[in-house]
Amino acid sequence: MSDATLSAAHVRPALPPGPRGQFIFGSLNDYRRDLLGLYRTAARDHGDIARITFFGQDTFAFSHPDYFKYVLQDHNKNYRRNEFLNSIVRLFLHDSLFTADGDDWLSRRRLMQPAFHRQRIAGFGGLMADAAQATLAEWDARPDGQRVELDQAMMAIALRVAGQALFSVDLHGEESALGRAFTDMSEILNYRMGNPFQFPAWVPTRSNRLYTRTHRALDDKIYAIIRARRASAEEHNDLLGMMMAARDADTGEAMSDATLRNEVLVMMFAGHETTAVTLGWAFYLLSQHPEVEAKLHAELDSVLAGRAPAIADLPNLPFTRRVVDETLRLYPPAWGIARQQVAPAEFGGYLLPANASLTLVINNVHHDERFWDHPERFDPDRFTPERSHGRHPFAYLPFGAGPRQCIGNQFALTEAHLVLAAIAQRYKFRLVEGHPVQPRPVFVLRTSHGLPMTAHRRKPAARPRSATS
Repeated sequence: MSDATLSAAHVRPALPPGPRGQFIFGSLNDYRRDLLGLYRTAARDHGDIARITFFGQDTFAFSHPDYFKYVLQDHNKNYRRNEFLNSIVRLFLHDSLFTADGDDWLSRRRLMQPAFHRQRIAGFGGLMADAAQATLAEWDARPDGQRVELDQAMMAIALRVAGQALFSVDLHGEESALGRAFTDMSEILNYRMGNPFQFPAWVPTRSNRLYTRTHRALDDKIYAIIRARRASAEEHNDLLGMMMAARDADTGEAMSDATLRNEVLVMMFAGHETTAVTLGWAFYLLSQHPEVEAKLHAELDSVLAGRAPAIADLPNLPFTRRVVDETLRLYPPAWGIARQQVAPAEFGGYLLPANASLTLVINNVHHDERFWDHPERFDPDRFTPERSHGRHPFAYLPFGAGPRQCIGNQFALTEAHLVLAAIAQRYKFRLVEGHPVQPRPVFVLRTSHGLPMTAHRRKPAARPRSATS
């Protein structure tokens, strides 16, 4: 692949091939029916770059790690946030780290980066462990074999951790309402992406009424957090404290409440969503693969010997971490990355024009047999150092890559590792019989109909006592 400054003699005149779609609508119906299937079929039938059309507008789906490296790292300055996606996301996130570009994005990123330093994340281990233990205590008080809505339980744990770690706010008792609001937010964004022609917000359609209620619910909670912090004399060395202490380099002004609201909402949403859906998928996969589950339990019992895990135990739980990594491969929460090209660039012999809309389909590459042996198999040991050696570094991107890699990736990985260890040590889960489970990309890759499971207590094996003890 070469840079954008290529002579026309080296570039095919036509655009890449892709699915024909329908007259006027293009591939919109396929998008609505099975979005992941649309992209996988496009790659299978048309190659690593496929042109997909919606209402006469082209988007180009990339399904090769070389292209990911080009866009996300090598030439990242030629790519900005996708305008169509941003216009929808701004309904909730407004002007924030998620929607910003260029110098504005960079200054926001630099401001928030210290909150996610590895040493700070290590200090959050107690919060993560406490949230898991609180949920375990609730389950312990109920009969064995109880039904739990596992996806919702993981959302509650992750929200509690995000509130305490990032904003020093105890969300216990509010996880259900906040989780519902974030789920509705995802549903609204997903609906609008698949239905580009919308009535103005003041028209009381069902979708607009849900949007108004959800926006108000999130605003009420987040502005209450900001008001309480401003009224408090106590100092907090957390993300919210860092943002409130920040001053504009030119004007010396502090962030307004509206600006704080936008950043708090982004971090609260992103700070729990990835971890929660990953944990849900992990327990689902373990329930379907008892041999992997048994190996996980053996590691937990050997290392922990019946005591609750702490963050210091994580280096000694490598298989547990590989379960997380493999779950993120099979079900990447951020299944794709949307970008918009600034200047023309060449890919695979095709010259894509300025302002071209691109989708980097991470889910396709995560399931591609060119980069993974038996890619549909749940095999955590594919992430051992020996089997990982020589793998394309951009074939596994659960958190993106390059300068805009997810700011909270280490936070999410640490939390998922610790919470998985704490819960799997004490419980195993079985899917409610006959319940369908399919991935559904609702902004992130959730399950299609939730995860109702029965929770069965385990008795962790204690380490044998020595003869001299």
